[in-house]
Amino acid sequence: MQKAVLITGCSSGIGLIAAQDLRNRGYRVLAACRKPEDVERMNQLGLEGIELDLDDSTSVERAAAQVIALTNGRLYGLFNNAGFGVYGPLSSVSRQQLERQFSANLFGTHQLTQLLLPAMLPHGEGRIIQTSSVMGLISSAGRGAYAASKFALEAWSDALRMELHGSGIQVSLIEPGPLTTHFTQNVDQAQSDKPVHNPSIAKRLTLPAEAVLPKLLHALESPRAKLRYPVTLLAHAMGILRRLLPGRMLDWLMRSNG
Repeated sequence: MQKAVLITGCSSGIGLIAAQDLRNRGYRVLAACRKPEDVERMNQLGLEGIELDLDDSTSVERAAAQVIALTNGRLYGLFNNAGFGVYGPLSSVSRQQLERQFSANLFGTHQLTQLLLPAMLPHGEGRIIQTSSVMGLISSAGRGAYAASKFALEAWSDALRMELHGSGIQVSLIEPGPLTTHFTQNVDQAQSDKPVHNPSIAKRLTLPAEAVLPKLLHALESPRAKLRYPVTLLAHAMGILRRLLPGRMLDWLMRSNG
């Protein structure tokens, strides 16, 4: 039986590349996008387009119902990939911006997963995978709102994994460092006159979005998926440094490379 996988955030970047790769590997891919024109583009690409705005609870409910109907209540994989970033000093980030940051990066993901679990649990198998970030491992000045949402996603995913133990559903996090996607161009800058830019070291260590694909495939197909999949040298290094360095030394390192 062809395994069905829902991927969110498919209009570009990791989501689009993942959707096309999994379709070529024989998966049935339901590709969720926020804009109707992108949904139509997914259909033209041979995918099954789903309209989904994670910031709108009604849209999430509608999309989940559509997925369950299309798959006859049997979904193998959920790749919670969609999200965006709010950048700027915390003093410049409004409550509304912070709420929107968490709505897209955590609350919508929680609601969608909750609604789709009934299409996974009865079958005793499945994979739930989240796109986190190196910023889910370590925060930095100017990226506090985004990092906070990814730290929260990491904790949420850890709890979900433990709660689903024994169900046959495995839960994993993919933690990319800098990739060549449209993410940076789509960042919501809290101070448009003083935008936060990625440090020079990030530019030197950037990889194409395709670097995520081997990690995603392992998370979907390995009998024992890993809990976390760092992507890029920077993500690997930050994970190690966070465990080894004292907090003040890590602060100094982040300030020096900010």
